[in-house]
Amino acid sequence: MGLIVDCVAELLARPGAGLLLDLDGTLVDSESVHAAAYREYFSGRGWRVEDQVIQEFSGRRAPDVFATLEGPWGGEDPVALTEGVLDALRGTMVSPTLVPGAARLMAACAQAGLPVAVVTSARRWWVRVVLDLLDVGDAAILMVTAEDCAPGKPDPEPFRRGAALLGLRPGDLVAAEDSPAGIASARGAGIGYVIGMTTSRSADVLRAAGAHVTAPDLVALADVVDMLNRTR
Repeated sequence: MGLIVDCVAELLARPGAGLLLDLDGTLVDSESVHAAAYREYFSGRGWRVEDQVIQEFSGRRAPDVFATLEGPWGGEDPVALTEGVLDALRGTMVSPTLVPGAARLMAACAQAGLPVAVVTSARRWWVRVVLDLLDVGDAAILMVTAEDCAPGKPDPEPFRRGAALLGLRPGDLVAAEDSPAGIASARGAGIGYVIGMTTSRSADVLRAAGAHVTAPDLVALADVVDMLNRTR
């Protein structure tokens, strides 16, 4: 927490600062929800797919993974496969839960006028589901979604687009990400400081991927923005 408070407070206090936030695993703890949708779809196809294989889809666009990862889906259309998984996700009765500190962080950023964009491999409709949980309207926040990028994470394009949406230099921005693919995307885009969220991966894995620091939730980051509000 000390590293986040000290380093991020200094970065976010500078002119041109802003935040780029991943969605799943960063703002919302939803890995179990997505994994359940994959299992349901695979089971319906009569496929046995191990959990470690399902984890390969975390943080990346599903069509990209289906197209490159060996599995029983070989030779099938990655987009059609993804739609099958999304149908299972839409039909789930399990709701994701907010990562601690997420709602307070979004409220504090709005109060501070700190620019924020969501950068995610998810579809826009799923972003709206999460923003409803956060009590943030989708018209009130900028977002880069799966529909917006040709290459997805780990390619740098999603975070480059996020910085462009904010109209700010990548090196002046702070990102929060929970997957190695997302961290690689942020670092490749030149994002100045990357927080690795240990909601689904270990701190060692995220540091090896390039995270400058790790955190279990968004409480410390929300504390930083609250502190900025008090000192302005």
